[in-house]
Amino acid sequence: MTSHPITAALLPALHRLNQDHAVELSSLTAAEFEAMVNDATYARAVGTDGFILTFDRTADYHSPNFRWFCERYDKFLYVDRIVISPTRRGEGLARALYEGLFEWARDAGYERIVAEYNTDPPNPGSEAFHNAFGFEAVGEATLAESRKQVRYVSRALTGY
Repeated sequence: MTSHPITAALLPALHRLNQDHAVELSSLTAAEFEAMVNDATYARAVGTDGFILTFDRTADYHSPNFRWFCERYDKFLYVDRIVISPTRRGEGLARALYEGLFEWARDAGYERIVAEYNTDPPNPGSEAFHNAFGFEAVGEATLAESRKQVRYVSRALTGY
């Protein structure tokens, strides 16, 4: 199971996948999704069944979660979104996307991978997934616009 760069041909299907998970992620227009993919530091897909988008601190990205990490860390990659089609969950696609990210990020000189997951509404699948990869909680917040509560997590890339 290898990932590949996100191509223009994949954008419509991946955008639908994003929209199917807008509660956990956020809703985006097709144009917003395409811009996000194009601006991402690391954007990979596994066919039309899953994708990951990350940004480093130099990104022109204004998510409050991303800004939280920018205030605290220097050489990081922020996982803005990772999603796998429900029909393909449990097959290791998310694991493959994260393992590819870790390898690429280490080679590129990043020190850590950071992310957040919802604690209200709860996202126990994401929590378990990040815990299994050795992510550690580094903070929490309630987002003003959505009133979602999130937990911020980090995993150092050294020592793995």
